[in-house]
Amino acid sequence: MPETMATFGAELRRRRLAAGLSLAELGALVHYSKGHLSKVEHGTKGPSPELARMSDAVLDAKGALIALAARPPRGGRLPERAADDEVWLMTLSPGGEGRFHPMNRREALAMTSTSVLGFGLSPRGMTETAAEPAALEGFRTLLTQFRNLGQTAGPGAVLPAVITQTHVLRDLAARAPARTRDELLVLAARFAEFAGWMAQESGDDEAALWWTAKAVETAAAGGDRDLAAYALVRRALVALYRDDAARTVELARRAWTARGVPARIRGLAAQREAQGHALAGDGDACMRGLDRARRFLAADSGGQAAGLGSRNLPDPVSMVTGWCLYELGRPRDAAEILDAEVARIPPEALRSRARFGARRALAHAAAGEVEHACALTARLLPIADVVGSATIAADLRRLARTLDRRRDHPPVRDLYPALTASLRPPAT
Repeated sequence: MPETMATFGAELRRRRLAAGLSLAELGALVHYSKGHLSKVEHGTKGPSPELARMSDAVLDAKGALIALAARPPRGGRLPERAADDEVWLMTLSPGGEGRFHPMNRREALAMTSTSVLGFGLSPRGMTETAAEPAALEGFRTLLTQFRNLGQTAGPGAVLPAVITQTHVLRDLAARAPARTRDELLVLAARFAEFAGWMAQESGDDEAALWWTAKAVETAAAGGDRDLAAYALVRRALVALYRDDAARTVELARRAWTARGVPARIRGLAAQREAQGHALAGDGDACMRGLDRARRFLAADSGGQAAGLGSRNLPDPVSMVTGWCLYELGRPRDAAEILDAEVARIPPEALRSRARFGARRALAHAAAGEVEHACALTARLLPIADVVGSATIAADLRRLARTLDRRRDHPPVRDLYPALTASLRPPAT
């Protein structure tokens, strides 16, 4: 780290002088103090990712400063998938919090507690007559209801029921008439994919990837190969939140370049690739990815892929553009777009409002609009507390670090107790 600090500091100084800027002038542009920048240039203080991105944009370094400040991906590299003989279980605490942990299949089958649900455990006593069109429509409606509940409640309130329905559908499929077997398996795969998303929201990336892998297997058994490409998009999201730009780009590109992939999945993959390029500081590649995403999504004609991805963003490409502009060190431009797009999210979509609202507040704070950022954050914290998202918390932690430099501002002092309380891990 000391060598990285010295290298970054020397390059920052070289580029600042080449641009004809004093420390004070650069500080005004990136909203860091002259003293802070001086310590960074002399290698006595490390650059934060936010400072690297802002400086890179202001000095037109085209990702060079971002690359110098890059840190290893958080949490290391995840395995491609969990072992075949593992079953991921969710245990509910008395307070309703969910915890995932792996267990071998024999141990899982020996479990009888109704508060512990494993993928290999099937409900008994179901009849073949349940696997009829009316029941299928009922399960589809149930999935929609769970998705809606996922917008207004924490993962611990949603996951147990979603996991249960996945087991029920797989069990029904095993004994269903041929005409409905594939439909049941594809629907079970959608439940499993949603379980993966909620597992990531609970903060367990490995469990999220396990459920996503099971969703792909189940969908393929039902004749739906498209979910395999979408699983790459989901894996890319895990990589994105681990600050692994290269892995994000790699996985997303594999998804949208695969043959026969529906336009919607291609569009979602292109958006994710753009986010990876933004994380790496490659603005040109990011904008090309966003243009590609818009073309793919405009060509979407529905079909089985219609239910994948967020359904709460009127213009997902514009929202992701605002997200990317923040990563590219252009917080003022990001804030302008996010202001407009967050206002368009339906009021009942609390999880989406908190996710992009946090990014919006972060953009305003990085742009130096501290009072406005604090006001936005104060309004979204109660929502974030309700939905209990590990991914939203990641942006709130970045926001806390940004605001910490302005602790002398009254709005920051007033907000800080609530912000730190929101980020405190729940008691177990």
